[in-house]
This record gives sequence, structure tokens and C-alpha cells, in this order.
Amino acid sequence: MVSKSILRKLSNRELETYLQEGNHFVPEAVQFAFEILEERGRVFSEQEKTAVQQLIQHKKEEEEAKHTEEIEFWKDHITEDQVAIRLYSQITIFISSIFFSTIPGAILLSLNLIKLRKYPAAVFTLAFGFIFFLVQRYVLISHFGTTSRYSPEIGVIAVGALGLIVISVLASPQKLPYRAASYVFPAILCIITTILMAFYFPEWFSYYPFARSIHLLRQ
Repeated sequence: MVSKSILRKLSNRELETYLQEGNHFVPEAVQFAFEILEERGRVFSEQEKTAVQQLIQHKKEEEEAKHTEEIEFWKDHITEDQVAIRLYSQITIFISSIFFSTIPGAILLSLNLIKLRKYPAAVFTLAFGFIFFLVQRYVLISHFGTTSRYSPEIGVIAVGALGLIVISVLASPQKLPYRAASYVFPAILCIITTILMAFYFPEWFSYYPFARSIHLLRQ
């Protein structure tokens, strides 16, 4: 955020650079520089005022375009087009990873990447999913049994899930339209993981909220 009080400390000559075409300052900074110069007695012609306002408007449009592009980059481009390839959606991968560990999420994402013929990325994804699952156990082992509302387990689990989403976005073709694949295989993976959670709760899954719920129900 731009502070007008900081800009007031600049000289008129320095403020003039904010009004030049091709500068890298944000539109708010340009507007403040213009206002401060007017306060100091700088007289602008109508042509100069128009040029400054056009510069500010152009910068705002550039910011909006950049923001829109960033949204499109991370957006999940699901379509109903019957010709589009079928892939597991980002939300399916994310939810699987949050509730059932990064392993099912990594398996789903790797299958997507195999369909897209991104074989090195698919291998990397599987390795990430399994290695993250093993590493987080040792990272969080000292926090077993914590009842804190802000327990770090959730944060670490979320990092793994978000890591898979980042891999998905970076490894997949940009803005690729696809149809959401069937939920049958993800459901089977989650059921298998649920069974494993029930039998291996203390050793591997005790920091997963869903596994804790299963453990409580079995008691």
C-alpha cells in the first residue's frame, strides 16, 4: 500500500518521475504524486492533466489484466465438452489429500499427468506424495495428542495438499479444459485409506482429524 505521507518527503523533481510514461509505479502512487505537486503550486495544463489521468487509467487496466491472468492461471477449467479429456479435478485431489493423506491425492494427480503424457512429472508427484507422508510424521511426532485449537498438524497437512495443487498447475498445460473424471476410483482409494487409518492409527494417521474421528468411533 502506498503512503502519501512518504511521498510528501520527496522533492518536486522526484515526484515528476511518477508522472512520466513507462514508469513502474502503481496507479495510487501516480495519483498521490499528482495531488502533492498540485498542492505545492505546480500548475498543470489541461493536456497534462489528461495525460496523467490516462496514465493512471492505463496502469489500473494493467493491474486488472494481471489479476485476471493470475486467476485464470490457477483456475480449474472444468467443461461439459464431451470431446475434452477426463481428469480428476483439483478439488477432488485437494480433499483426498486433506482427509486421507497426500498418497491418494498424489495417485490421482499422477494418473492425470500420465494421461497428459507428463511422465517425469507423474513420477515426481508420486514420490512427493509418499515422501511428504513419511516426512510429516517425523515433523509432527512431537505434537501427538495435542488438543490445541490451532494445532500445527492441520497446517502441515494443508501444505502437502497445496503442494499437489501447485504441481498440478505447473505440470499441466495452461488453461486446459477438461471433464471431471468419475468419483468411483477416488472413492475406492479413500475407502482403502480409511481401512488403513483404522488399523494403523497410532503409527501413521493419528494427526489426521478424520482418522481421529474413526478412532473415537471404534472405542
